[in-house]
Amino acid sequence: MILYTKTITSRLEYIVHFLEQLIGVQITIIDNESIFINNQESLCISYNEECVHPAAYHIKPQGLLFQKDITHQEITLRNVRGNKVLFYDELNPHGFDVFSAIFYLIARYEEYLPHEKDIYGRYAHINSIAYKEAFLQTPLVNFWAIDLVKQLLQHPLAYTEPALKAFINQLNTPNWKKFIPTYDIDIAYSYKHQSIIKNIGGFVKSIIKADIDKVIEQAKVFSGENEDPFDQYNWLDSLHKKYQLHPIYFFLVAAKKGQYDKNISPSTTAMRDLIKLHQEKYKVGVHPSWQSGDDKSLLTKEIDTFSQICNSKCTISRQHYIRFSLPETYQQLIQNGIKKDASMGYGSINGFRASVASPYFWYDLKEEKKTNLQLLPFCYMDANVIFEEHLSPQEALAQLQYFYSICKEVNGTFYTVFHNHFLANQPEWIVWKDVCASFLASII
Repeated sequence: MILYTKTITSRLEYIVHFLEQLIGVQITIIDNESIFINNQESLCISYNEECVHPAAYHIKPQGLLFQKDITHQEITLRNVRGNKVLFYDELNPHGFDVFSAIFYLIARYEEYLPHEKDIYGRYAHINSIAYKEAFLQTPLVNFWAIDLVKQLLQHPLAYTEPALKAFINQLNTPNWKKFIPTYDIDIAYSYKHQSIIKNIGGFVKSIIKADIDKVIEQAKVFSGENEDPFDQYNWLDSLHKKYQLHPIYFFLVAAKKGQYDKNISPSTTAMRDLIKLHQEKYKVGVHPSWQSGDDKSLLTKEIDTFSQICNSKCTISRQHYIRFSLPETYQQLIQNGIKKDASMGYGSINGFRASVASPYFWYDLKEEKKTNLQLLPFCYMDANVIFEEHLSPQEALAQLQYFYSICKEVNGTFYTVFHNHFLANQPEWIVWKDVCASFLASII
């Protein structure tokens, strides 16, 4: 497939490459008008103010992909062919500039503009156009790509690109298996392997509060009668084996504890063994601490620590508390050798932060270039439904099933985030453990 434009920019090249990866069709960008006009054998798109080829599919540019600065964008929203769209233009044969719309969302353009932070210093989801316009729970980018392919399939030369039809045929396929559960190990154990001071302090605190259940629980763990309530690793293993899942585990390895960094020390044998045990069976990555967000040197140290434990270079990460700022955090991850990051989602509400349900490469707007950092966007986190959205277990299960079904509908990848300490065998958490198990039983 050929795409003609008068000016080839890095932004346009980035979006074309993104679409190539998503729909499985090679797209050649050219800026030679005569070659384009004389094309008779290839499906072609004219991305130009005027359509210079009578047989081309015409998409009128809004202008964003030809700019080199970061400024406020005037965005007109409408519904086109059943989808809400950005950069609507009634004079655009396609209805809207789909390339600019995709770029605006996946590059997280709005996060570079002036905005308010939430209580944790993060980009607040209430700032986003997806939240304001009520499409946060929809992977619009995937739906736009599907719509574009369907429009192109009506072209007389569509037969020259059989991959377009193959892309449509694979949608909502019964054998779809792009569900990848991920886990943040923020607190590996509740009692075991914690410091004596912490355990004694907790024991005394429970006695003072007359919390007899906690006193008994701790006593049974140390007597060997019960497993540590946060030790859900064997249970998770059984689920992964039963449902043939391939999870990713992220471990917090801060050298010192802090207000938000509460894991056991990575210098302990227990923590190192836990990481190596999971490395033997699954993909594992580093979970950069809260402290590392304020000190670049700590990020390097934690990645080095994790690499040393695994005896291999750490290349995948997710930010603790989903605390990151663009472009600084991603630039630092790249500098430290990270190739994949799974932080693209909100730590305050569930949904599609970048409006996409597929992995993609990050575009650095400050440097105006595509990077080799691949983002793995998640849309569901257990902490959000519990502490932020305040859903009941039944509502959380329904939300999980919804996100699963919509990712399947667009042939996306469904990434979830769970925490071992929210799946604990304790009265306050057992219902959330049941949500996880019930969800898996309902979809397999």
